[in-house]
Amino acid sequence: MFSRSAAYYDLIYQAVGKDYEAESVRLRGLFQLYEFPHGSSLLDVGCGTGAHLVYLKDFYSVEGLDLDQGMLVQAKSKLPDIPFHQADMVEFSLGRTYDLVVGLFSSIGYATTEATLNATIRRMADHTREGGLVIVEPWLGPESYRAGIPHAVFVDQPELKIARMDVSQVEDRVSILRFHYLVASKEGVESFAERHDLGLFTQAEYLSAFEAAHLAPTYDPQGLDGRGLYLGVKSMK
Repeated sequence: MFSRSAAYYDLIYQAVGKDYEAESVRLRGLFQLYEFPHGSSLLDVGCGTGAHLVYLKDFYSVEGLDLDQGMLVQAKSKLPDIPFHQADMVEFSLGRTYDLVVGLFSSIGYATTEATLNATIRRMADHTREGGLVIVEPWLGPESYRAGIPHAVFVDQPELKIARMDVSQVEDRVSILRFHYLVASKEGVESFAERHDLGLFTQAEYLSAFEAAHLAPTYDPQGLDGRGLYLGVKSMK
């Protein structure tokens, strides 16, 4: 999905001001609130380029998982000593459990149906030890998502110019983002497009998915950057 844009991903989100370091500090505060100390094991599901793990690796024993090979190439280039797994978040099986399992930056949206949302949360719970913590940062909900509005992001460096534009739409409670890229470098100018489908789930559907996976859920409406967070402690048998 990110096969051509993965190399530009961090630059694009740097341009819009995404602060992975500040978000990671916020996460560490939550982990400490739930009494997970330095050295706890952590799996980042849908880790992308590993940008959060850059700031978490010195405090926790971290691993990452993502379906997209291009994103994992970027993650491994930053963190060559960290284990990364290429797998689908809906059906991954790593054969072990972790103290902390997180799904950040709305990666859960790629589970586009309620059935795959439930399956993904179940997979995350199955990889969490009893008493461990699952944290999911949601994509936007159907009540707040606004389709049909033009969006653009620009990267302006001396030897690299990037424009990414899209006008999204909604079909059957799935937001469809068709990103169109224009990239200029010393090698010339290229253009390409990507389609990203992200499910629009309600708060009740997220909470239901957590409860079905035996995770006692709470909802933090602010979260890391205003999208909220769902937190669930895995019940003790």
